[in-house]
Amino acid sequence: MSRLTDLLRQVRGTDAQLGADLEKEISALTKRRSFGLVFERHQPEAVELPGQPIRRGAKVRVLQPRGETAKGDSRLWRVDSIETDFAGQQIAQLIELVKDAPEHTTAPIEDLVVVAEFDDKIYPGLVETGRVERGGDKPFHTVINAENFHALEMLTYTHRGRVDAIYIDPPYNSGAQDWKYNNDYVEGDDDYRHSKWLSFMERRLLVARELLRRDGALVVTIDEHEVNRLGVLLDQVFPESTRQLVTIVNNPKGVTQSYLSRVEEYAFFVFGPEARLGSVDDDLLTHRDVDGSDASGEIQRPRWKGLLRSGDDSLRADRKDMFYPVWLDVSTGKLVQAGAPLPWGDSPSFEEQDGLTPIWPIRRDLQEGRWGVGPATLNSLIEQGFAAAGKFDKKRNTWAVSYLSRQVRDDLDLGLLEVRKRDTSTGVADVVYVDTAARRVRTVWHRSSHDAGAHGTDLIRGLLGQGRTFPFPKSLYAVEDSVRPLVANKPDAIILDFFSGSGTTAHAVMRLNHQDRGRRQCISVTNNEVSAGEHSKLRKQRLRPGDSEWERWGICDYITKPRIRAAITGKTPDGEPIKGEYKFTDEFPMAEGFEENAAFFTLTYEAPLSVRHNRAFERVAPMLWLRAGATGRVIDDLGDRGWDVSAVYGVLENIDDAEHFFEAVRGSEAVHAVFVVTDDDAAFQMVCRELASNLNVVRLYESYLQNFEINQGRGF
Repeated sequence: MSRLTDLLRQVRGTDAQLGADLEKEISALTKRRSFGLVFERHQPEAVELPGQPIRRGAKVRVLQPRGETAKGDSRLWRVDSIETDFAGQQIAQLIELVKDAPEHTTAPIEDLVVVAEFDDKIYPGLVETGRVERGGDKPFHTVINAENFHALEMLTYTHRGRVDAIYIDPPYNSGAQDWKYNNDYVEGDDDYRHSKWLSFMERRLLVARELLRRDGALVVTIDEHEVNRLGVLLDQVFPESTRQLVTIVNNPKGVTQSYLSRVEEYAFFVFGPEARLGSVDDDLLTHRDVDGSDASGEIQRPRWKGLLRSGDDSLRADRKDMFYPVWLDVSTGKLVQAGAPLPWGDSPSFEEQDGLTPIWPIRRDLQEGRWGVGPATLNSLIEQGFAAAGKFDKKRNTWAVSYLSRQVRDDLDLGLLEVRKRDTSTGVADVVYVDTAARRVRTVWHRSSHDAGAHGTDLIRGLLGQGRTFPFPKSLYAVEDSVRPLVANKPDAIILDFFSGSGTTAHAVMRLNHQDRGRRQCISVTNNEVSAGEHSKLRKQRLRPGDSEWERWGICDYITKPRIRAAITGKTPDGEPIKGEYKFTDEFPMAEGFEENAAFFTLTYEAPLSVRHNRAFERVAPMLWLRAGATGRVIDDLGDRGWDVSAVYGVLENIDDAEHFFEAVRGSEAVHAVFVVTDDDAAFQMVCRELASNLNVVRLYESYLQNFEINQGRGF
């Protein structure tokens, strides 16, 4: 650096401004990390906002003509003026947003779309587009149709430092057309696709960090394409947190890639500095088939496996050496030993010999079956107390036999199980799990419930019908298992998913609530983009984003909202009861639905002047409801009296009628938040003095405007 300093000194002597500029840039470079993830931080992203009005001064993009499928003009323009031509068509005068020699042009208003870049100030609002209510006074799950970066910005006003867990499944950047950057698909031949993806993720993770509680946790799923880069990025964005990588077997059949067949994906768990995990009874790797517990519920036992072979290869003819007698002392219920295999062609005898009764592998259909292990193995199991006689079956004229499988015996060797005692008559071991409450989830998960095909793709098909599909959805139970330890001890937790896709996270949170009568709520953020294939198809039909026929095929309207509605009501979009049952931890018919509430919103972009003068209250109102806990009705109209009180919050605009408002607030014990619309500081202080000190009193619109003015200029 000394040589560089000398050169700078020389430059300052000849050109002071150039020297100052160079010093500024060099100073920025020296502050960068010497080690860690270094990538090109691309220019801020931009998002098109179909439906936003075209006004003078608006930032816009010129849309490609209807019916054309070629790539359109990606340049950004500023609307200089709007005029009406002789035919009555509105024409905009445009100036290109470049520094040197900007181009001027004109375009019909209908061919323009408003664009927001990610370094622009935004003033968000929400418009409700529907709801479903089956949960009584429980908080609402919310689905927000929006560009997720702007939705995260909005949530800094409603949920800063309040989110208990974030679960996201971002685009994996595999080279396929699975995500867009600045309105273009990023494909495998893009030289900058890795740095674009990192810029894309960093911007969102930095805002998400502001939403998490210090005892909260973030889960990010990913595959091999970006797993290494993502790990370093997470370390840089969350330096105070603890990061762990989990391997999840999500496709046991495997997908052939190069030389090997991939069966897994990954999930990064990022634990806040004060995070605590709730107790779980499944480490998600070792054999965990629970048979029962004692009266206190503290001791759990593994499930014993039936010795009689079932399924394929289960007849005597399939394995002739597996058809042998197991000798039982009926008076004590003790298994004594396994006999030699019966020669093929000989019929079994059920007569006693030397006071012992033979048990033969006879199937329920009375055919001759076969045992699951050989005589030598069974004799070893009997000796250890790991095989036992069950109940007598009159139909088969024989007894059931069960044993501890190899997986359970391996767990015993690992110290996860212990022999508590042995029956004095039968010698059968009482095998129990060791310290169940203290068991920790492993960093490798292998559960059949995590199969993304059977419990992701097929499950969505059952919920929505054959016609509606979503690419690569997560297994419902894999997401449930990811979130469970993070919120097991938090029945009122707030869970956020800002890459919501089909809505699996919200569905999993409903399942968790069903299991312990929790009141957790999920905030799901997704956009309404159509797939790449659907995009081309709709363009050929002369449609554009913003057209109703285009929007109806978008992810949010076509998949996410119908899926969450179906999960709650237990009915498909066609009104038919959903077939099938939920499996594993909590089994019940899907047609029963859930006792939950959900509300659906679309993000809007408001003018700050309209907000300041209380002309955008109807769109800001749902944000106040979210901030107050998303419970009860939304106060979106203050009526003639200028105030209102809902289930858990109140809004006061008419200070002259404050006494009646105070009475209403005092009469509702559940109210914990109050929003006061006033520019008068003295009036606001008067309201604060009159209200109970435990109420959260917020001044509008000062708090709202300051929040989004501060957010601007994050340095992305």
